[in-house]
Amino acid sequence: MTPLPLLQQREIEAGVIAPLFRAFVAEVGETRAREIVGGVIRELATQAGCAASANGNDLVHLKHTVEKWTEGGALELTVLRDDLEAFEFDVTRCRFAEMYARLGLTELGGLLSCARDAAMIDGFNPDIAFSRTQTIMEGATHCDFRYRM
Repeated sequence: MTPLPLLQQREIEAGVIAPLFRAFVAEVGETRAREIVGGVIRELATQAGCAASANGNDLVHLKHTVEKWTEGGALELTVLRDDLEAFEFDVTRCRFAEMYARLGLTELGGLLSCARDAAMIDGFNPDIAFSRTQTIMEGATHCDFRYRM
C-alpha cells in the first residue's frame, strides 16, 4: 500500500479528531481537551521520529524527513543553512495552515500539526536542538525552523 502524502493524511485525521475534540470540550472543557489531544499528538510524533531515524538520525537524515513534509507542495521552504552542524530553514508557504483554514479548523491547526515538531525531533534524535519562534498557523509571515547538533 502506497503511503498518502502527509498533507492528505493530516486532512483525514482532522476530519476524525475535530469532532472528538469538540466532544471532549463539551465534557471536560477546552483546556483539558487540548491537554489530552495534545498529549496524544506529541506521543504519535515522538513515535514517528523514532521510526524516521531507523536509517540514521543525523541532520543529513533529518533532511530526508523534511523532504517528505514538503511532498506535493505542502510546504515551501527557503533554506538558510545546511551543513553538518545546522539545518535551518523558513517555511514561506504552509498548505497545512491553508487546509485547516479551509476546513474551518484554524484553531486546531497548531495543536494537530505544529505541536508535533518538537516531539518528532525528540524521537528522531534528542541531541538535535530544535527551535521555532513563530508559525504561519499562528499568523506569522513564515515559520522559522532551526535544528542544531
